[in-house]
Amino acid sequence: MENSTLVTIFTLSGLNESKTHKNIYFAFTLLLYLLMVVVNLTLIATIITEKTLHEPMYILLCNLCVNGLYGTAGFYPKLLADFLSDSHVISYAGCLTQSFVIYTSVMCEITILTVMAYDRYVAICRPLQYHSVMTPTTVGKLLLFAWGYPFCSILITIYLTYRLPLCGSHIDKLYCDNWSVVKMSCTATTLNNAYGFILIIAQLAQAVFIIYTYIRIVRACLKSLEQRSTFMQTCLPHLMAVINFVLATLFDVMYSRYGSITLSQSLRNIMAVEFLVIPPLFNPLIYGLKLHQIRRRVFRVCAKDKVIHM
Repeated sequence: MENSTLVTIFTLSGLNESKTHKNIYFAFTLLLYLLMVVVNLTLIATIITEKTLHEPMYILLCNLCVNGLYGTAGFYPKLLADFLSDSHVISYAGCLTQSFVIYTSVMCEITILTVMAYDRYVAICRPLQYHSVMTPTTVGKLLLFAWGYPFCSILITIYLTYRLPLCGSHIDKLYCDNWSVVKMSCTATTLNNAYGFILIIAQLAQAVFIIYTYIRIVRACLKSLEQRSTFMQTCLPHLMAVINFVLATLFDVMYSRYGSITLSQSLRNIMAVEFLVIPPLFNPLIYGLKLHQIRRRVFRVCAKDKVIHM
């Protein structure tokens, strides 16, 4: 426990190269965040207000958008405040809170996508049993798992990090993440690493499940033109969302494990925030463009608002 100190504040160095153009970065980031909020809220409001969309697939999509808003709320307000400040610091409690929000959002994303894959599997491979399998009670239990499992898992992660004595307070990122804090520990982090490995295995298991369901779905679609049409309309957006999420998180993994100080700070920042930019922005756009039911309802709601304001 050499040089252990009581850390109360962390310094974030991700914006050190952005001081000269911070007003431009602030304006761009603010517009991006507002766009995310608008597109996600539009989809959420459309699904909630339109009773015809109160089906499992759309309810799950609504939860995906809620999670997108939740995750971005843990990152963008702090980033925007840092653009307006000369000192980029965060309290110890704030750092752990931000890590908790971001990590739970990531785990919720993959868990909801897994549940959505199961929903599409039942709809295409077992269509006659769909309404008896995906009952409101079943959907409620799946959503409880999709939110409860990540929150409980990451709560343990944060507790394991909280108990570590730290020998540093510098984080080379735009935001706090659990791995950056753990690396500052003055003692062995075997328990943290073991638990993190268990969570990674669980995430991989979910990914394998999604791949398995789509193998079954594709096989089923090859037998029927009607099922092919269903796949293009409902499964393709989900598959695009999965690929979108996997690629975005891959950038963060590459940054965490293989990021080098020889890379420019801007490139390292991009690699570190891909999963906080792409999924929350493109998921509602992908579904909004691909699902004609969503498009119709959104256009109808916009048309009503236009008539009201005329």
